[in-house]
Amino acid sequence: MPNFMKMMKQAASMQKEMERIQGELAQKTVEFSSGGGMVKAIARGDGSLAGLRIDPRVVNPSEVDMLEDLVTAAVDGALRAAKEMAAQELGKVTAGLGIPGLG
Repeated sequence: MPNFMKMMKQAASMQKEMERIQGELAQKTVEFSSGGGMVKAIARGDGSLAGLRIDPRVVNPSEVDMLEDLVTAAVDGALRAAKEMAAQELGKVTAGLGIPGLG
């Protein structure tokens, strides 16, 4: 039984640490740009979009399709970067547990 209690304490400690890291991730941002920096997307570590910047020079009514593609690429890249950042941070907590997909 003592090993079981120790394991339960470790699990509770790990859960608190993961909650702390998730809170910090919500405050961290990553940025991704497309079109040579004409469109920039900023994402938070919790996977939400924090902002979008579009250079006025890329706004051309006759090329809306191109702008849509640039926005999509920037947002997709930023969200992927945020996901990677979150996985790295959470992986620090779960490393060494030997659980597939957790570290």
